Amino acid sequence: MNNPYIVLPVIFQLFSAILLMFFWFRVNTQRLIAIICSLISVGISVWILREVLQHGILTMQAGEWQAPFGITFVADAFSATMVLLTAISGMAVIIFSTGAIRNARLKFGYFPILNFLLMGLNGAFLTGDIFNLYVWFEIIIIASFVLITIGGEKAQIEGAIKYVTMNLLASAIFLTAIAILYGMAGSLNMADLSGQVAQIENRGLVNVVAILFLVGFGIKSAIFPLYFWLPASYHTPPPAISAIFGGLLTKVGVYALVRIFTLVFIPDEFLSNLLIIMAALTILSGGLGAILQVNLRKIFSYLIVCHIGFMIAGLGIYTEVALVGTICYLIHDIIVKTNLFLVAGLIFKLKGTLNINKLGGMYKKYPAFSILMAIPLFSLVGIPPLSGFWGKLFLIEGGYAEGQFVLIAFILLGSFLTLWVAAKIWTEVFWKDAVDLPQKMTVKYYRELKPFKQRAMVVPIILLAGVSLYIGFGAEHIIILSKQIAAELIEPSAYIEAVLGSKPLTP
Repeated sequence: MNNPYIVLPVIFQLFSAILLMFFWFRVNTQRLIAIICSLISVGISVWILREVLQHGILTMQAGEWQAPFGITFVADAFSATMVLLTAISGMAVIIFSTGAIRNARLKFGYFPILNFLLMGLNGAFLTGDIFNLYVWFEIIIIASFVLITIGGEKAQIEGAIKYVTMNLLASAIFLTAIAILYGMAGSLNMADLSGQVAQIENRGLVNVVAILFLVGFGIKSAIFPLYFWLPASYHTPPPAISAIFGGLLTKVGVYALVRIFTLVFIPDEFLSNLLIIMAALTILSGGLGAILQVNLRKIFSYLIVCHIGFMIAGLGIYTEVALVGTICYLIHDIIVKTNLFLVAGLIFKLKGTLNINKLGGMYKKYPAFSILMAIPLFSLVGIPPLSGFWGKLFLIEGGYAEGQFVLIAFILLGSFLTLWVAAKIWTEVFWKDAVDLPQKMTVKYYRELKPFKQRAMVVPIILLAGVSLYIGFGAEHIIILSKQIAAELIEPSAYIEAVLGSKPLTP
């Protein structure tokens, strides 16, 4: 069904960014506009998801150039869900930023750049053209590089160099793969490629191109052995920026992997085994890395890596049940990881450090906040019936049905390592006696902030904790949505017909 309004999430973020630029030095006005625009963005995203669920897959052909010759935007259940999650996480980060980000940083265009980043994310989720996916990825890289360097501190610059170097390498590999794919198939429309690639007789060459895409997206997703840049860079910017990075930036790589490897490159035995091996090693390396860290944000960075492995595991198994697990876990992980980095930012404002050895006494001094912190922390572990449990349950079910017992062992090991890390954080930060070490801060402590800024830092944590509880206790709704997404991914004929109006064009 044709619906030109599905590009509203992209256009509205562009409009918001431009509007904010007119108030460059009026930071209080920027704060108000950014919050209002983020609320509207959530409303738009909810409307689009509702339209998709009621009317089926929606498309928009730019300039009325029909696919596969023009630029296509597609909103199916998967992309619409990702747009909604982007809006929710973006709103939480924007509200948190109004209290946590200093005026000096805001005057460097923080809010406009953040909206450009959200625009790039929405564009990547909604595009139906593989070259335009590359273009949206570049917008994301440019905006995120600016955000990670705002402030110009030494640690930020060092982290930014690692971040941008690896992402530019990933972009170069991605672009090379696109060029070869275009030479092979003569098309860049993903729905059209689904049919064209299936007809290519040289399957060895197809697998080589698929591996190039796997490497390019694997770097962006932080899959083993391409993950090392993430823990070295995500802890360096302000917590609000780390939250949007940890919650969404790696997940856009996972989205691209799932989309490409269910629509264009259907995994054969070789690709499935490769994905499963990479998933297992990603779980192991991320979990072990988290155990060795003492900085709270570095711990969460390694846990990002560990849990990316769960999502890739479902793609490697490549059954409908396993993909339900991938989607369930993806939805949960975006919300929880965003929240955990916001929590780390609030702890830093309260205590002046993120070194868990120097923290303590949080439960005694801040019992209500400690209980609030427990929600995302134990959701991360997957304690039933919290949100992390359901995705793992479907992954294990899918692995058992396919006889992937070694992979199941790695999923259980990753869950155990996450439990170990969560227990360590809870013990060191909340239960043990406070370590009375004076911490010198170049910015104000939480208690020194104005009441508005204090509330702005707590409200988004409560909001995301509430979403996490809904995902866990209202799991039947998330599972129904995930099953619809998985069914559309396994059988993409509805996607292809919505874009092309018929079966893919033959060469």
